[in-house]
Amino acid sequence: MPFSRNKLRDLLASGLLSLAILAVLLMAWHVATLPAPEPASVATGSGNVAGNNASDEYARLMGQGAKKTDGFPSPAQVGQTIVAQLSDPFYDRGPNDKGIGIQMAHSLGRVGIGFVLALLTALPLGFLIGMSPLWQRAFNPFIQILKPISPLAWMPLALYTIKDSSISGIFVIFICSVWPMLINTAYGVGAVRREWLNVARTLEVSPLRKAFLVILPAAAPTILTGMRISIGIAWLVIVAAEMLVGGTGIGYFVWNEWNNLSLTSVLFAILMIGVVGMLLDFAFASLQRMVTYVE
Repeated sequence: MPFSRNKLRDLLASGLLSLAILAVLLMAWHVATLPAPEPASVATGSGNVAGNNASDEYARLMGQGAKKTDGFPSPAQVGQTIVAQLSDPFYDRGPNDKGIGIQMAHSLGRVGIGFVLALLTALPLGFLIGMSPLWQRAFNPFIQILKPISPLAWMPLALYTIKDSSISGIFVIFICSVWPMLINTAYGVGAVRREWLNVARTLEVSPLRKAFLVILPAAAPTILTGMRISIGIAWLVIVAAEMLVGGTGIGYFVWNEWNNLSLTSVLFAILMIGVVGMLLDFAFASLQRMVTYVE
């Protein structure tokens, strides 16, 4: 069909443009990280050799034999790190040396648990607020006060009361995920067409059936929008939270590699964080399109 051909042509054009932009960025990165020529006296001096030996010895002590990078890593160095890390992503050589797959699994597990807890809290409360102006006015001051608070501001309180870093991270995910879902659910429920509710009332549909068969399908796109926003915020926050509490997770991996003087591993972790975040957003965007009614 013409529409399909036009859509395919647009997708192909956007993909080629994205590849061109990526190529330009990689070329600029490569040029910016080219080594500057050194004077002959410095390059061949014994002091420079001694300095390199001392740096290599320190790097071996701090980073499992990884040589300290002189200057910002080049694309080729980061590419080598990507291949090395992804060739064995689930290795486990002790508390401070785990593969990227294990670290990602810990982070995704915390995000998933906190997100589900927020979902179980936000959906029923959002339905209540959206269907009742009285409850909306009662809850609104609390939502407006608690919503702007940075999730990381809750971390000291969580660590003091819970006394477990992993559960504290889950609590931070919960507290940052609940507000977008709650607000979008209340808005979606409150915006359901009055005509549909009047028809359900005329047919004497029970409140439970009305909630699942009328209100939920109509509010689903808005609810999914809140979930999409929440999962993005949750993935953003867990990295910072794991940097603070340590232990396991992609945030701890970034901090640990920085302490090991391995900028290539830090850049690799940043790339993986972005890719996983993109996949999470793509998944919720696909769900949102599935439940969106197009007239």
